[in-house]
Amino acid sequence: MTAPPLRPARAPRGAAWAWPLLLALAFAGALAAWLQWSDARDAEQAQATLIADALTLESRVATWVGDEQARVDRLAADLPDAADDATLLGIGTVARGLQRDWISVTVLDASNRIVAHVPEQSPRPEARSAAAGVDLDEGGVSAHLSAAQRGGGKVIVRFAPALLLRQALPWWLARKYDVRLVDGLGQFIAGSGDPRPATDRYSHRVSVEPALVDTWLELTAREVPQPWWRTALPLLMAAFLGLTAAATGTLRRQMREVARAEREWRTEVAWRRAIEDALTVGLRGRDLEGRVMHVNRAFCDLVGYTPEQLLGKLPPMPYWPPDGQEVRMQRHMRNLAGGAPPNGYETHWVRADGTPLEVMIFEAPLVDALGEQVGWMGSVIDITERKRGEERERRQVEALATQARLTTLGEVASALAHQLNQPLTAITGYSAGVLRSLEGAGYGDRMVLAALRSLGEQAAEAGRIVQRIRGFLTRRAPQRERCGIAEIAERVMRLLRRDLERRGVELRLELAADLPAIDADPVLIEQVLINLVRNAADELAGASPAIVRIGAAVEGDALRVAVDDNGPGLQGRAIEELSAPFYSTKSEGMGMGLAICRSVVEAHRGALAAAPSPLGGARISFTLPLFPEE
Repeated sequence: MTAPPLRPARAPRGAAWAWPLLLALAFAGALAAWLQWSDARDAEQAQATLIADALTLESRVATWVGDEQARVDRLAADLPDAADDATLLGIGTVARGLQRDWISVTVLDASNRIVAHVPEQSPRPEARSAAAGVDLDEGGVSAHLSAAQRGGGKVIVRFAPALLLRQALPWWLARKYDVRLVDGLGQFIAGSGDPRPATDRYSHRVSVEPALVDTWLELTAREVPQPWWRTALPLLMAAFLGLTAAATGTLRRQMREVARAEREWRTEVAWRRAIEDALTVGLRGRDLEGRVMHVNRAFCDLVGYTPEQLLGKLPPMPYWPPDGQEVRMQRHMRNLAGGAPPNGYETHWVRADGTPLEVMIFEAPLVDALGEQVGWMGSVIDITERKRGEERERRQVEALATQARLTTLGEVASALAHQLNQPLTAITGYSAGVLRSLEGAGYGDRMVLAALRSLGEQAAEAGRIVQRIRGFLTRRAPQRERCGIAEIAERVMRLLRRDLERRGVELRLELAADLPAIDADPVLIEQVLINLVRNAADELAGASPAIVRIGAAVEGDALRVAVDDNGPGLQGRAIEELSAPFYSTKSEGMGMGLAICRSVVEAHRGALAAAPSPLGGARISFTLPLFPEE
């Protein structure tokens, strides 16, 4: 099959081999951006959770301190005025508090002197402590609660902040966070984890006032989510990009090999196509079924069809003539069976525009790489010009023979004209003498005298015609003069009236009165009209009605004279065929009438033409130049 049009081979446009690597880089970048955004979102969520948990713990601490403050308030309300250490230890609230969380219980009077203090080994509170707070003493870190006593004294209860955290801190918060109690300066008071502040973890500080004065609760996350770039993901992404880069490199090398192979293939195809296109011989490849599989440009130019109109086509082919399809199909089957003549064969085709085509075809088996025949390859040579040359040579030979006969005919006609001139002259002289003798003798029969005058005129007219024809055959120029086509047609009508009436043919003159004069030899034009009218009358034999019409019309600077009839018509014949010397449709005709008429018309710088007639038959017309009016 004909290959598609070739385009110049080039490297992959836009470095298409790099697209996998570029897409992998884009994917890795998008994944990194998504992971960074996910880390930021997780950090925000962790920070929000931390704040919520800190507020929850602060609420629990405040609740616990509030409960203890309520116990101290009840103790201060129930404490007797004169209370000593033994009395204080005997109070159930104090005993349970010391067993549970309290470090010590101190009772102060209105002057802030110690009235009672239990137990003895516990550090004593400072006298200036007047409200709940946190103390730093030799016993460590402790917190105290105070309540007003009757009589203006106070009751101070000290407890350890670590105990506070153990009581208020739930287990699930202790697993998630390191909890620290710090003062306003950030110094450590108590905690459930590392006493040092963490700088690389999420933390949040919330005040526990008014439960504990100048005390802050700080929560620090035990586990900090690792950012994605500290995980194995960067290594996986690097490995992915490395593999993609390696695959891209391999793809690039492969695409270069493919591009090189494609360039070589295209170069080879271009060479083959150039060789085929340079050939003037048409190539046609067919499979074993006769389907057209390949054509070259010369073949397409030869038959006038495009490759798309021929490829895949089965017989009958579009360039086969419509006649003789069966014979061509039989020859086609013979050729497919291997019976094609080894020296080629000639056949007749028709181009797409209808032009006939003569070709010489040579068939050869088409074999594939395995050595099996897959079809037939045919070489088609246009021999139309050779055939035309042979036909022209044949016609030239015939024309030479015709010319020889015309020369002989001209010599015979010249001799006849010379020989007839003297008898016609004698007839004219004798006729004139007899007429003068009868008139001198007083003969009065007018019919006889009119016949003698007509005899003289016709003899003189015959003499003029013989002289003009002799002059024309001896290649003298026509004796042109100013004349009218109507007068010439009327003379033709008078001369042919009796012959046409005998045949039953009606001759009509349809000539306008204002037709311009022509520049012509009236005798020769009269003979042309006589010949055309007689030919038309011969074609009308047996027709009813039989009509011959002479008409004329101005065409530019010429006058076209037409002879129409209602006979059988031209029957596909052209004027060149009709006016060929010695061509005649009559069994007794010589075939010289129209040939002489054509020569006479062309000698007047006119042209003879043939066309269908409005009357239904044939129209033979010719043009004559108009007489130049000053």
